[in-house]
Amino acid sequence: MFSFQCYMRALFDYDPLEDSLLPCKEIGLTFDHGDILQIVNQKDPNWWQAKKVGLNGPVGLIPSQELEERRKAFVKPEADYVHKIGICGTRISKKKRKSMYQSKSNSEFDKADLLLYEEVTRMPPFKRRTLALIGSQGVGRRTLKNRLINSDPEKFGGVVPFTSRPPRVLEEDGRGYWFIDRETMEEEIREHRFLEYGEHNGHLYGTKLDSIREVIRHGKMCVLDCSPAALKILHNSSEFMPYVIFIAAPGMEQLKHLYGMSRSIGSSSRNLTFDRASSIRYSSRRARTLESLASLYEEEDLRQTLEESACLQRTYDMYIDSVIVNEDFDVTFRKVVEALESLSTEHQWVPVNWVY
Repeated sequence: MFSFQCYMRALFDYDPLEDSLLPCKEIGLTFDHGDILQIVNQKDPNWWQAKKVGLNGPVGLIPSQELEERRKAFVKPEADYVHKIGICGTRISKKKRKSMYQSKSNSEFDKADLLLYEEVTRMPPFKRRTLALIGSQGVGRRTLKNRLINSDPEKFGGVVPFTSRPPRVLEEDGRGYWFIDRETMEEEIREHRFLEYGEHNGHLYGTKLDSIREVIRHGKMCVLDCSPAALKILHNSSEFMPYVIFIAAPGMEQLKHLYGMSRSIGSSSRNLTFDRASSIRYSSRRARTLESLASLYEEEDLRQTLEESACLQRTYDMYIDSVIVNEDFDVTFRKVVEALESLSTEHQWVPVNWVY
């Protein structure tokens, strides 16, 4: 029984047999991304003693945050806002800007922080406050969000985005959008009152943090189909306690089926069309060429969706609680519901800053 109660979620894979810095390969501890590790001893600045939670295996050596950071570091000195990483209550010297978790523009901080371990604690079953559905465009996040909210409006709620666009004819404030002037919206963005925001056709659009808080105050889980860049704000706040589901793109054949369903109801991801009869009148070869081009463009769209999905999953893996491949909307919806129900029955490892 170890008196040192410090637990980490590993954010990278480690194989001691491939570590040239480990003095003795046999005493290294192999672990995978996502494994929960109990840190037994941190006295050595380069090598920690640890064991895997849930297994009766031996204690082994793993690289410390500092050692692995030096090994994988890519941070320029002028961008290094973190001089020393403190974990498990150790005294640290951090110099971070307050805006780190208050702005969508986190690129400079992403470059400065090399996240390798995350301190976590085990909590009894409890319901999260927000559900974040993330994934590449076209994988069905918005459809899932709307279906989930409509399935149980007393349990789930959504937010109405804000925009600086003037309302169109018959549009009502609060139905689809909240309309505010651009000057006010820009001021509130500077005050970090938005989870995320962007500009389209010269108008600002965004999701307000207060809108999320309002849903939570009504005792509902707030369902968001936000951009992955917003996960840092949600994850690093005990206020929002998100459960993050990554909706992954299916294989090429399933994507073709989903895109085919979209075209059958009148929508298309491409505007490349041609009149076969007219084309044949001029040249059957031209018709075949245009048809081949249309097919190639579709293949390019599908391949881009697959590549984007894989890239997003790799980039934001540390925030993701569950991955569901959307091969069938009904099956995916049931899996989302089951994942949320399990939160009420299973213990959970959560970031320590959610609790302390």
